[in-house]
Amino acid sequence: MSFRDSGEVVHYIGGIFETAFQDPELAPKLKAADVVLLFEFSDPDTRLVVDMANGAVSEEVGDLQVGATMAMSADVGNAYWQGKENLPLAMAKGKIKVSGNVASLLRLAPLSKKLYPVYVDRLKQDGRDDLVVA
Repeated sequence: MSFRDSGEVVHYIGGIFETAFQDPELAPKLKAADVVLLFEFSDPDTRLVVDMANGAVSEEVGDLQVGATMAMSADVGNAYWQGKENLPLAMAKGKIKVSGNVASLLRLAPLSKKLYPVYVDRLKQDGRDDLVVA
């Protein structure tokens, strides 16, 4: 199964960033990254903007200066947040296309490991076991 609509992508993938911004260990590290990430998901088409410096998630870029853009299917994003996609390998295989400040993304990637179980638990709590990658 896949996400039903863009609202689910925002809820789950955007939500994991909101959780990270509330984590006392991760929040200062994310803020220090001082980068705006733009995620462009396909299937369903969804735009997600993550402003690390301000701890904000939205669907609009507005007047923010995007530092890096990541394009992928929502299924790849879902698998990544479960620890099933390796960022550098997915980039090499073309599953994730990145432009802009790639170095900042690679520095942030190890921080996401703490959130994998949180993401999977959220899917299960919401009855979306169909999104859990085996």
